[in-house]
Amino acid sequence: MNSAYLLLCAMIVSLVLFQFNQRHASPVLAIVNRWLRWIIFALGAAFVCRDFQLIERPYWVLAASFFLLWFLAETLYNWLAISALSLSPLPLFPRYTANQSGDEWPTHNRLLKVRDWLRSNGYKQVQALRAEIGGGIYLRLSIFQDASAKLRLQVMFLPQPSGVISVCYVLTSMTAEGHRYVTDNLYIPFGGFYPESWLVDRQPWRRSLPGLVKRHQARLAGARETAVPFPYEPLVDINAAQNELDRLNTELGFLVPHAEREEQGKITHEGRYRVWKEIWMLDYLGRSSRYH
Repeated sequence: MNSAYLLLCAMIVSLVLFQFNQRHASPVLAIVNRWLRWIIFALGAAFVCRDFQLIERPYWVLAASFFLLWFLAETLYNWLAISALSLSPLPLFPRYTANQSGDEWPTHNRLLKVRDWLRSNGYKQVQALRAEIGGGIYLRLSIFQDASAKLRLQVMFLPQPSGVISVCYVLTSMTAEGHRYVTDNLYIPFGGFYPESWLVDRQPWRRSLPGLVKRHQARLAGARETAVPFPYEPLVDINAAQNELDRLNTELGFLVPHAEREEQGKITHEGRYRVWKEIWMLDYLGRSSRYH
């Protein structure tokens, strides 16, 4: 009975976390809840089998078996989702355009506080962009720069199925030594390759913008490189970066050549494995694979 009550309590906690995260879209809470669901499934299924004498095996063997079953089931689901994405018309590196619709910044209180922080710390908005990712759904960016124009910040608004908007940040600096420093907290799986001159640090767990800015500034200070102003406006720079990522990942075998994508899909088998691996690392460890 004690085990049953513990499982029931865990299920209630998981449900509360799910409902809470429907309004806040926190990837950290999502990671915690995924682990909790996995453990509940394994222990709960083993408890039912033992209590109803469905399988005559030790409890720990049953729990381990159902733990592995969850892994296999979610692996199959993720692999099918990756294959569907590969075959779909959705762009992997969408092209951005100027956002003139007037909806560049959502009116949620938690997001308005981010804008107030940016203004109070000397960041100035320079452009608002958007890219259609399919079905009339847009990925929106609001681009800010510091007073020296040497640090560019992308505030990225990610629409969720629940209707809540999640926010991520991408900080970028160019240096006189020819490097592109990127620090972000994106939790979207990538799995591909970055150019050698790009020094990318992904911090999905770090949701605080001030903390992410400090992390980026510490990286530059530790590298002892000289940041320089950006030579192009954000729209030109971002689209050029998207084209470069598409070209590089096609050359290195992550993406299928353009002429063959209609028949084979966009992502190669090796690329699908990389994306699958990164999905697992982001969903359960909050870490990103490092491919350069």
